[in-house]
Amino acid sequence: MAPELLPLAMALKSMKRANSGMTWIRQKHVTAFLRNLAVAPEITHESFVELPDSRTREYIRGLLIEHGVLPRRDELLTRYEDWSAQALDRTSKPENREIIRRYIRWHHLRRMNQMDEVSRGTFLRAKQQVTVAIDLLNWLTGHGTSLAGLTQAHLDLWQAEGPTTRRIAEHFLKWAIKTNTAPAGLTIIPHRRGTSAKLDKTGQDEALGRVLHSRGQIEARDQAAAILILVFGQQAERIARLTWGDVTVTEELITIPLGTIQITLPDPLDAPWRELAANPGHNLTASHPNTNWVFRGTSPGRHIHPGHLTTRLSKLFSTRAARLGTLHELTKLAPVAIIAETLGYSPTTIERHATHSAAAYTRYIAAVNEAVQNGSPRN
Repeated sequence: MAPELLPLAMALKSMKRANSGMTWIRQKHVTAFLRNLAVAPEITHESFVELPDSRTREYIRGLLIEHGVLPRRDELLTRYEDWSAQALDRTSKPENREIIRRYIRWHHLRRMNQMDEVSRGTFLRAKQQVTVAIDLLNWLTGHGTSLAGLTQAHLDLWQAEGPTTRRIAEHFLKWAIKTNTAPAGLTIIPHRRGTSAKLDKTGQDEALGRVLHSRGQIEARDQAAAILILVFGQQAERIARLTWGDVTVTEELITIPLGTIQITLPDPLDAPWRELAANPGHNLTASHPNTNWVFRGTSPGRHIHPGHLTTRLSKLFSTRAARLGTLHELTKLAPVAIIAETLGYSPTTIERHATHSAAAYTRYIAAVNEAVQNGSPRN
């Protein structure tokens, strides 16, 4: 065995259930990969690239990072660099390939390199924006024109023919106009805000009741995450990144900073959090030795994938509809500035929810007045 692999072997042996680790190692595909790794001249991130791409490769890479064999790196930045290099091959003309290369390098990668760590949201948005940009350029090629010859009629036709996700090309179009790659004055029809489904107050109360009164049937981590969405309108990505350093647990109170203010979780909202704090389960596998993540993921040393979290909670409610419904209701109870500061949202976002909330109330009053004028009974 290569000396670099000794920390990993020791970690597997020290697991609370060490047999499960040994069972995993004895799987043929894992054994084969470890044999290839053991004969590598040295174990580095670069040497991993030379080995066959697989989930096993990335899982073992994660284990070695977590146990100090490999240095930590920004995984999403690396993944985006690899993905974008392959995405360039989907362009149908050399000139389009150069446009997309510059868009990736000077717009997306420049922003990512300025971040402490690339977030999942940034990673996914960058992929989607580049994908839609390539689709637009390939469509223009198929219609005998180029980005320099783009007209509003082209844009309107392209958007009308395809899925609603084509509106995302707005980001690429603004960049192209700013860099004089596309003619000025062109616009994409934007997404109409306020059209997404929201979970109403009754639905929120019912969902929260199921979460709080299903002890033993729903895992404590799912309960804890559900509470932050249903009561405080938090995004799955922000929840997934919570650490125990963010959570303060005392005999009297449990507090969590959602925005700039510490939020207190009263009884019974604190119960799942107390259960997690008392039984974090760090030593169950070698993937998370003494991890500080509240919501551990399946990959070594990483928090739960936000998409995986929403999938788990989808058995109870739609996380997006619940979050939007909660923000909609909260804007009726407090000023925009206070809600934004407390929950960690931008004032613009909360202002938008407040506007829709006020508009809904205005429609309700108008309907009541109309009913009274028509002599209809009031409910």
